[in-house]
Amino acid sequence: MLAELFPQKHSYFLSLPLLGPHLEGLAFWLSARGYPSDPIRERIRKAPHLSAQLRRARVRRIGDLSAAQFLAFAQRSSRVGVHLAALVRSLSAYLEEQGVLARRAPSLREQVVARYREHLNRERGLAESTMAYHCATATEFLLTIGFDGKRATLKRLAPQQIAAFLRAIGPRLSRESLQHVVSHLRSFLRFLSRDGEVPRGLESSIDTPRVYRGERLPRSLPWETVRTFLGEIDRSTPIGRRDYAMFLLIATYGLRASEVVSLRLDDIEWRAAQLRVPRAKVTSPLVLPLTKEVGAALIDYLRNARPGLACREVFIRTRPPLGPITPIGVADAFRHRALRGALPIPHLGPHCLRHSLAVHLLRQGTSLKAIGDLLGHRSIESTCVYLRLNVEDLRDAALDLPPEGRR
Repeated sequence: MLAELFPQKHSYFLSLPLLGPHLEGLAFWLSARGYPSDPIRERIRKAPHLSAQLRRARVRRIGDLSAAQFLAFAQRSSRVGVHLAALVRSLSAYLEEQGVLARRAPSLREQVVARYREHLNRERGLAESTMAYHCATATEFLLTIGFDGKRATLKRLAPQQIAAFLRAIGPRLSRESLQHVVSHLRSFLRFLSRDGEVPRGLESSIDTPRVYRGERLPRSLPWETVRTFLGEIDRSTPIGRRDYAMFLLIATYGLRASEVVSLRLDDIEWRAAQLRVPRAKVTSPLVLPLTKEVGAALIDYLRNARPGLACREVFIRTRPPLGPITPIGVADAFRHRALRGALPIPHLGPHCLRHSLAVHLLRQGTSLKAIGDLLGHRSIESTCVYLRLNVEDLRDAALDLPPEGRR
């Protein structure tokens, strides 16, 4: 591939010490991830600069470097540095995937968090995303208290240090998010105290912010606003076809962003006109009828817009590196379109489409049980919150004001 990118200079790049044997594979690796030729060229052109840096650092073999050590060669101080940093990041990912870079021994902090993750998986059976949140809290807590591998740091842990950690992270979190962090921290401290690594009972010393059930209304939009929002998406572009299909799925079936991104090609049963939605919260997939509108949007996207990758996920990022879109990617796409449009959408997240569907169905007379089953609620109480938005029915239930209250 280098011969196509650099017809006259490819042999020069291949002859570079340390890097030359890896550049051909890197070019193919980047191309397979959707990078166009120009960005690949810009990276390869900086290979001589990186080779000179490695020589000045007296690196004799790429395999002697860990990923962190290799990434330290990235520079961003100039225009040249931007492309050099891109080369270093891409090459680091490629070499690590190929098993070329040295495996750094995990620090004691990383070992503690790894043991905690294994505990969450084996004994509590948590989902991957939930374990990631728990481990992120545990890692940040250990960094904040200055845990550097000395067991005495944990042995001397006091409530004042826990309070200092919560005060430090509190300003950037809502009460609901801080409540989750407190729950994660309590779980982590219980895990550590089980083996005597921290004093017992520390988890009970943590107070949690008060969050009252039902204190906020569901974030619902008028159904006409939802239909107008979908109709304004420009479906003449690949990204427009993808976004329309994603948001139509959410508005039609009330899917979560995590369920949209986990949808695979095998989950669409075209002959049976069914959609099998994997739902981690209820452990079993939900089988839904594939409507003509949703089916047409999916066919349009799959035939005319989806990149030809080997992965089985339905929705793919449109910018390199190509791969399955993430829940954050879905949220970013919704926020971008909501801000660009002229519609009054105060809730800049795709979850408002899910809430809007629930209220729309409720106003059409659909039972709470049917709505709860569609939304994947395990308890009818989770669905009852939408009753507070059914204004017309609430008016019928309102009592007349007494004469003295009408003045």
